[in-house]
Amino acid sequence: MTEAVRTALIIGASRGLGLALCAEYLKRGWNVIGTVRGVAHTGLHDLQAGACGRLEIEVVDINEPNQVIALRQRLDGTRADVLFVNAGVSNGPKEVVAGVSTEEFNRVMMTNALSPMRVVEALQDLVPPTGTIAAMSSGLGSVANNLAGGWEVYRASKAALNTLMRSFAARHAGDPRSLVVIAPGWVRTDMGGPQATLAIEDSIPRVVDVLEAHLGQPGLRYLDYQGNTLPW
Repeated sequence: MTEAVRTALIIGASRGLGLALCAEYLKRGWNVIGTVRGVAHTGLHDLQAGACGRLEIEVVDINEPNQVIALRQRLDGTRADVLFVNAGVSNGPKEVVAGVSTEEFNRVMMTNALSPMRVVEALQDLVPPTGTIAAMSSGLGSVANNLAGGWEVYRASKAALNTLMRSFAARHAGDPRSLVVIAPGWVRTDMGGPQATLAIEDSIPRVVDVLEAHLGQPGLRYLDYQGNTLPW
């Protein structure tokens, strides 16, 4: 009997790490559903052209709850062996919490913590017992490792994401699915900047390796792209 092709659902895939995740899963023979925020042509559309029908594109702005609900309705009946919420934003590395505007604080926290968890809550029933629910975190989300400071609001948003995933895991004690918050390293993307230490090809294939290594292993893990456990 031929093994069924697995499907990865990547939320936030128009460019950068999300786009690279889609490309890597396609390379490994998976079917992929990737999301973009609007109707503009993106790198994901270019990737779709050569994907031989194995890449579907959905539109959702995760900061709009009605769009998340509509996405769930459109995906009814879909099996997502991996649900990976990648969407995220950053602000200035030197901006301290006392100086950030309320609007900017809310933007970062909503996009990096609240909205990803709303997506997890809305779409998690598409993931089978053998699947994985993952969210893109950061090494900067580690409270224990925050010895140098900097990136105060971004750090706080990723720490919040980690904590909310721990709460999700606690509410789903006994769930056989793998839960992962993963740090991709400091990668040269539009968000990471040109001075970052890793190229996308140094990070994303390893991120996917780590997720595949933990398929079928229940419980929540906070890992980096090399598979190392990070302190909360």
